[in-house]
Amino acid sequence: MARTARAREEIRRFLAVGAVQVAELDLGAEEAVLVPGPGSAPVTSGEVFVLVRKGGRPVGTLLARVPEGADPKAVLAARAAVVCAAAPGEEPERLGAPPSTTVVVATRERTGHLARALDSLLAQDHPRFEIVVVDNAPVTDGTRELIERKYAERVRYVCEPVPGLAAAHNAGLAAVTGEVVAFTDDDVVADPRWLTELTAPFSADARLGCATGLILPARLTTPAQVLLESHGGFAKGFTPRTYDPARPPGDEPLFPFTAGRFGSGANMAFRARVLREVGGFDPATGAGTAARGGDDLYGFVRVLAQGHRLRYTPYALVWHHHRETWRDLETQAYGYGAGLTAYLTAVLVNRPGLLPAFLARLPRGLAHARALTAVRETPGGGTPGDHDVRTHPWPRRLSRLQRRGMLYGPVGYLRARRALRAAARGAR
Repeated sequence: MARTARAREEIRRFLAVGAVQVAELDLGAEEAVLVPGPGSAPVTSGEVFVLVRKGGRPVGTLLARVPEGADPKAVLAARAAVVCAAAPGEEPERLGAPPSTTVVVATRERTGHLARALDSLLAQDHPRFEIVVVDNAPVTDGTRELIERKYAERVRYVCEPVPGLAAAHNAGLAAVTGEVVAFTDDDVVADPRWLTELTAPFSADARLGCATGLILPARLTTPAQVLLESHGGFAKGFTPRTYDPARPPGDEPLFPFTAGRFGSGANMAFRARVLREVGGFDPATGAGTAARGGDDLYGFVRVLAQGHRLRYTPYALVWHHHRETWRDLETQAYGYGAGLTAYLTAVLVNRPGLLPAFLARLPRGLAHARALTAVRETPGGGTPGDHDVRTHPWPRRLSRLQRRGMLYGPVGYLRARRALRAAARGAR
C-alpha cells in the first residue's frame, strides 16, 4: 500500500508541471527573428523553450521566462546571444551536392499526423528526392485513400502486411531508387533543409554508411512532453560528430553498443547499398512487434560493425510530436528498456562474431544501464534541452518500467522471431 501511495503522489506532482511554449530564434540576420515552433501559437509571457539559430543553423537551445508585459523577442534575444557566443565557431563544411535520396515514412492509421509530415517533406530544398509511404498492417483504407486523394503525383504508396516498424522499413528499402535512403516518422515536421543537411555528408565521405540528425519537440503542452524532453528527449546535442569503427572514440568505452548515443529512427539515413549489404533491419525488432523497439539501433550497429562510418549532424532538424499522457510515457519507458536489450540480442544473434567484444564491455554496460534508468528526484528538476545530462527528474515508476523492459527485451525479441516464422509457415 505504501508503494502505491508513493506512486500516486509521484504522478500527482508530475501532473502539476506546467506547459512550455516552443519557439525558434535566429540571430544571424541584421535583426533577430522569432517564430513559434511548428503548430505553436505566437510567443507570449511565460516559460519558452527556444531553438537558437545562427545564420539559419541550429546552435543550441534555452529555456527562459518572459515576464508579463515584456517584449518576448527582446528577452529571448538577450539570452540567445549568450548561447551563440558559447557555440563552437567552426566553419560550415563544404559538402557538395546531396545524392539522390528516397525518403521512407512508415505509418499505421494516423492520417492526420501523416499529412502534416508529408507537407513538410514536400517542402524540402533537396534537389533530387522522392517519398515512399509504407502503410504497415493497415486495418482501414485511410492511408491509401489519403495518398491517392492528396499526394498521388508526388508520393508512392507501399503496403506491408507484416506488422512492425522494421518490416515496414525493409519494405521501403525494397522500393528505394535513390543512392541514399532516409527514414523519418509520421509524427514529425521536417525543417526545410533537413534532407539536404542529412544526406550531403554522403557525397563528401565514401566510407559513410549512416547519418543521423537533430530531433526537437514540436510542442511541450503536457506534463508528459515536458518530462520526456527534460529527460533528454531525442536530441544528441549541437556538435557534429563522426563515429569511425577504425578509430573508436575514447570517450565511448561501450562503442558501438551504446547506439542510442548516435541518433534515433525519426531522423536517420543510410547509403542504400550498405543497408542492403547488412540485410536491412531485423524484422523481429521495432515498434509493432513483441520486441517493442530497437530497429534503428540495430541498423546503426550493423553498419558500424561492417566498417562504415556514422555521422551525426545537428543541422538536419526535425520537430517531433512527443506523446501526450502519463500512460503514453509509461508505455514509452517500458519500450525504451525492451528495445535496448532486444536490439542487442538481435545484433548478437545475427552477428555472433561481436559476442567477445560485447562480453568485454558487459560490466561497464550494466553500470551504464543502471545510471540511465536511475530514479532522480532533483528539486525543480532538469529543464527541456538538458541533453546528455543525468540531473533531471526521472520518477520511480518510469525507472522501474525501463528496467522491467530491459529484462523483457531478449524474451520479446525471441517471441517476435517465432511469430515471424509462424507467419511465414502459414503463408506457404
